[in-house]
Amino acid sequence: MANTLIPPALREGSVLDVGCGSYPTFLKQTRFAEKFGVDRVLSSSTIDRLREEGIGLQPFDADREDHLPFDDGSLSVVTMLAVYEHLAEDRLKLLLRDVRRVLQPQGIFVMTTPAHWTEPLLTLMSSVGLISREELDEHQRSHRHEDIRPLLAEAGFPSKGVRMGYFEARMNIWALAEK
Repeated sequence: MANTLIPPALREGSVLDVGCGSYPTFLKQTRFAEKFGVDRVLSSSTIDRLREEGIGLQPFDADREDHLPFDDGSLSVVTMLAVYEHLAEDRLKLLLRDVRRVLQPQGIFVMTTPAHWTEPLLTLMSSVGLISREELDEHQRSHRHEDIRPLLAEAGFPSKGVRMGYFEARMNIWALAEK
C-alpha cells in the first residue's frame, strides 16, 4: 500500500522506514535514490548484508531514543508500516514530531496500522499460529482515523495535507501526511 501512495518525484530522494524489521521487505521492493531503515532488532550481519544491497540500516529503539539519527530536512519520505500500534502514545507523539523534523519541505510521512475492529480477529489468528502472539502482545492500542488525525496535527502536520483510507478489506488503515 505504501508504494502506491508515494509520488514518483519523491523517489529521486531518500526514504526512511521506521521499524523496518530484520528483513525490510518494503525497502527491498521500493525504488528510491537512497534507502534507510531503523529498528531495534538489527544485527550487525543484517546491517552489513543489506548495505551491500544499497540499504542503510541503523539500530534505533523508539521506546528509548528521542531522536531519529538523521539531520533536519534530510529525507523525502518516512514510512512507519505496522509500527504505530506498537508504541505507547507518549513515545508515538515524540516520534511523530521527529519524523516531521527529518522530512524535507513537501516530504511525506506514510503509515499503516491495523484497524481498531481487527483486534479480536488478530487474537484468534495468533491462537492458531497464523500470526505471532509475541508481536500481537506488543500492541499498545488500536487506532481509528479519528485517533490518528490529532496525533499528526499535534506533531505539526497541517490537516490539509493529511489523507487517510483503508486497505486489505478495511482491515488496515493508511495515512499520508505532507510536511
